[in-house]
Amino acid sequence: MVTIVHLSDLHFGRVDPAVLSPLLRTIESTTPALIVISGDLTQRARADQFRQARRFLDRLPRPLLVVPGNHDVPLYNLAVRWLDPFGGYRRYIQHELEPSYEHDEFVAVGLNSARTIPFHGGGRLNQAQVIRAVARLQAAKGDVIRIVVSHHPFDVPDTHGDEHVIGRSGMAMRRLAAAGADLFLAGHLHISHVGHSTTRYRIAGHSALVVQAGTISTRTRGEANSLNVLRLSRDAIEIERYDWEDEAAAFRPQRRGTFCRTTDGWIPDPRSGNGRA
Repeated sequence: MVTIVHLSDLHFGRVDPAVLSPLLRTIESTTPALIVISGDLTQRARADQFRQARRFLDRLPRPLLVVPGNHDVPLYNLAVRWLDPFGGYRRYIQHELEPSYEHDEFVAVGLNSARTIPFHGGGRLNQAQVIRAVARLQAAKGDVIRIVVSHHPFDVPDTHGDEHVIGRSGMAMRRLAAAGADLFLAGHLHISHVGHSTTRYRIAGHSALVVQAGTISTRTRGEANSLNVLRLSRDAIEIERYDWEDEAAAFRPQRRGTFCRTTDGWIPDPRSGNGRA
């Protein structure tokens, strides 16, 4: 199996420095084939916050796949927000807003859901973006796992309303399902969650996993800082959540879910005893 580490919502400017070194040690211990960061690297898209984020990224193992979030667009500097919303992100993080990465066992494609004008809780996709992502997924050979990364989620827990779902999600999911998308990674809510695409989208023969990572910041919403560790083979996905424990001053594994591929898509592995992470 190969390992992917999934982080989100770092919010530099609102990060407790005490968690960073333990976080790096935890990530390094998993020997990841890829680290995914699904947006909101900064709190207010300020240069000093981007520089902090850049220093953190430089300490991480490679490769990385990073997409921006709504907090990576300036909020109060309206001129920059309208004229060059991703200027800071491109200067300090990377120029590419929708990167992709190919591995022998998986392909991952990024979608930029951040917008100058907030839609649906701040996120939206357009048809051209989705078409590009579909082409990248379709170009992958064989039965590799196909992964889509965005900041805003394609589904939300029962505790959150539909306004938090990424805008134009129905159009996007139909096209991405046709391209064989297996796994959707996102953040935004600062709540870790694992669900199934079939809960919201009724697409014949398609059942993907929809996974959200929590936050690595002081902007917690009733949940400890956390990250997801995913272990993949072509027919199985294991998702394990690591939570920050103050007393131990470390990230510890807390919950694990195991899923298997069937002719109808991904379902909880009946042998594992649980299907939630």
